[in-house]
Amino acid sequence: MDRNIRTVDDVLNLLDSLFAPEADRWTADAAAWWDSFYADRSKPVPFFVAKPDENLVSYLERGLIPVGRALDLGCGPGRNALHLASWDFEVDAVDLSPAAIAWAEDRSREAGTEVRFHCGDAFNLVGTELTGPYDLIYDSGCFHHLPPHRRISYLALLDRALAPGGYLALTCFAAGEMGSELDDADYYRTSRLHGGLAYTPESLRWIFSDLAEVELRRMRHEPPESPRFGESFLWTALFRR
Repeated sequence: MDRNIRTVDDVLNLLDSLFAPEADRWTADAAAWWDSFYADRSKPVPFFVAKPDENLVSYLERGLIPVGRALDLGCGPGRNALHLASWDFEVDAVDLSPAAIAWAEDRSREAGTEVRFHCGDAFNLVGTELTGPYDLIYDSGCFHHLPPHRRISYLALLDRALAPGGYLALTCFAAGEMGSELDDADYYRTSRLHGGLAYTPESLRWIFSDLAEVELRRMRHEPPESPRFGESFLWTALFRR
């Protein structure tokens, strides 16, 4: 007989375990899943390209985000972290996957940029290895792979790590174009995330209602020859604390 629920963390960990049998993007063995995903660097995956997100380029070129300290959540092979470093940001970048971090470090050496890469769970690393406050927290595709209950952890991370006046910038699946549109409760009934959660502008505004909206729009499609990454099935959002 288990009677081991005493704290909020106990509840969150229990809910995490509901997804483990389906080997989805968020499971007890998520690092192994993503390691397998990143193992073949030649796969035709859109975001494997060594290009920054078009919205990030736009924010910087328009002066919407001042240069400072940045945290890249779910950095993957490091394309956005490297771009921020090229603009003289002091960058920490974190990912669950050792394979992704190794690839990002290879790219960083080739580019001659300085980024501090960290392998692990950002929810656990903020406050230890990841010592804020950060002027920018950038998330390109991490948020939509979180189960609903981990939004609590995400918002707590922002509370701990985002500087007053700092910015959250994220891209996530757009409802009607990409991602699952089930109600939150249905993910627990099926024990699956179905590849990632879709969001509407209204849901993003509600979730991040403690922040001020600067811009929320669809990502612009970028052709293969463009120096920027852009896929129109994503929302891009910029919020300020």
